[in-house]
Amino acid sequence: MTKFVLGQLGDIEIKQLKIFKSVVECEGFSAAEVELNISRPTISNHIAALEKRLNITLCKRGRAGFSLTPEGKVVFDQTTHLLHNLEQFRSTINNLGDNPAGKLRIALSDTFSTDPRFKLPAIIRHFYHRAPNVELQIEVEHMKVMEKMVLNNQLDIAIIPYHRKLEGLNYIHLFTDENYIYCGKDHPLFDLPKDQVTQTVINSYKLVHAGLKPHEEIYHQLSQMNLSVASYHYESRIAMLLSGCYISFLPQQIAQPYVIQGLLKAVAQDIKHFRLGVAVITKKSTQPNRARDMFIDSIKVIHKDAESAPPY
Repeated sequence: MTKFVLGQLGDIEIKQLKIFKSVVECEGFSAAEVELNISRPTISNHIAALEKRLNITLCKRGRAGFSLTPEGKVVFDQTTHLLHNLEQFRSTINNLGDNPAGKLRIALSDTFSTDPRFKLPAIIRHFYHRAPNVELQIEVEHMKVMEKMVLNNQLDIAIIPYHRKLEGLNYIHLFTDENYIYCGKDHPLFDLPKDQVTQTVINSYKLVHAGLKPHEEIYHQLSQMNLSVASYHYESRIAMLLSGCYISFLPQQIAQPYVIQGLLKAVAQDIKHFRLGVAVITKKSTQPNRARDMFIDSIKVIHKDAESAPPY
């Protein structure tokens, strides 16, 4: 029987484990080469050294492709936990004092980073002057992914459309979007007289929706409609509208530039519309995170009228 013996882990082993994790997530050495920005022979040498250190064959590579051994799957799972806990430890320690450092992980739904109503540049400026040593990591993600990542401590803060309220999360409402049905200039509804745009007519056309379980007001608006395509991001929804084949709800602010150009048109505004809030979410936790709290304070300073609940 093979004997597995592992002593203390140092920086070299941690680096090798990070490379191993990237290879697994990339499903092979070739894709990991791009992800890690190091050569394939170098990656191979690191994995071989890790296997020798652990006295375990972690993966199979060759003509048949890349795959993990049973032991490799265990090592990958434990590596994921280890690296997450190391990062969490580092972040927690760095954020204990009055002058926090380390990383602050933030994600936004699409368009929010440049939406003038969110005032992200002003928030960042205010936060930077208070905590210049904090490294901000800001990405665009899907709402369902962001909720899960905040709950799992993979994100510190997220800014999302306020579709629903989950236990375990704090919410700060920032502003509200008015959402209407839009169609492209090549869609049959675009030139249809207003008195002919009835509920029955609207419900007959294929609708692009967000693919989320909505709050009650949105659910009421979507019921009886022809839900044909799920597309979360506004940019992809707009592209589908411009094809002339679909209709979709969009926030008025997002659609307005295309309306001005004559590419999109709001239809049936008195029949179909709903309000959707935008909120900042954080995890309900007793664990201190000075950087996160300071960023939330900066948001509250810039958004003086922010509320804890949406206006619906």
